Amino acid sequence: MNRQLAGWIVALIVLVAVPFVHRDPYHLHIMVLILIWSFAYTSWSIMGRFGLVSLGHGGFMGIGAYVTALLWNHLGITPWIGIPLSMVTAGVLALIVAYPCFRFRITGHYFVLVTLALSGIVLQVITATRDYTGGSLGYTPQRAPSGRGLIALQFDDKATWYLIALAVWVVGLVVWRAIDRSMSRHAMEAISEDEDAAAAAGVNVTAEKLKITLISALMTALSGALYCQYQMFISPDTVSGIAVSLQMVFAAIVGGVYVALGPTVGAVITILLAEVLRISFGTKAVGWDNLVYGVLLVLFIIFLPKGILGSVIDLIKSPRKPPRGHEQQTVPIARR
Repeated sequence: MNRQLAGWIVALIVLVAVPFVHRDPYHLHIMVLILIWSFAYTSWSIMGRFGLVSLGHGGFMGIGAYVTALLWNHLGITPWIGIPLSMVTAGVLALIVAYPCFRFRITGHYFVLVTLALSGIVLQVITATRDYTGGSLGYTPQRAPSGRGLIALQFDDKATWYLIALAVWVVGLVVWRAIDRSMSRHAMEAISEDEDAAAAAGVNVTAEKLKITLISALMTALSGALYCQYQMFISPDTVSGIAVSLQMVFAAIVGGVYVALGPTVGAVITILLAEVLRISFGTKAVGWDNLVYGVLLVLFIIFLPKGILGSVIDLIKSPRKPPRGHEQQTVPIARR
């Protein structure tokens, strides 16, 4: 067993022990939110690290949340079935939108605009169908009768939700790591550099892009469904739309889009920032977090393009240069 694996195991044991040692409801609530949003940000980074910048992930998250809640409220379908169905719905929509983009080489800022439109369309559909979704007023899944909390995936205990969120977060890291060590990583890196050269080398450009997009969309829909079941209230502004997509971009880039734990660092920053503003200013600070996100995003893109964690890792790995004046002197060997 190498040191890195041992470190991960120890860290996981510590994280699992947290709710049994520290049971403060508010602190557990913050940690649950951080873990769920970390999973969502990791989902976005799976595409973003290869240059596929998407502003449509708010739409996938909204689909995951609303489809799960609607199936439970109107048809009585348990979230254990509703969540996979919502993920399939998001995956099908992702393929419908992404296939023509990748097939006809719609890349760069044009691809960003297509995904932006997708996010806006999902937001408008949710708002327009207010008779079913509650529109801008929000939507609440029906409370399960006593004794059916497991079937409805509804738990009052924060510790239970913490363990669920922790398990999903670990799954997200495993998927990220698996992609990082697979041939798809090398194929996607080649595609991001030069699609024509990658295709000439035998890479199926469209299939590789679709694979990454599908995985990212499925994971994002799962994060939306879990957020809905945990909060027991959703609205277009909290789980869907352009603002949510921009929040994902900000968190992943600030934390470090090329590092597995980078999105988690971004989640810590976004959740704590939102909480500090809420506690300090209350309703007067509504929307301030988006303003701060925008300013910080510009600064990080300019000065720390690899994000906080990526820059720290580079700093640790970079060899230290000796102080000026203490360079090793080479003494010439005198000839005989």
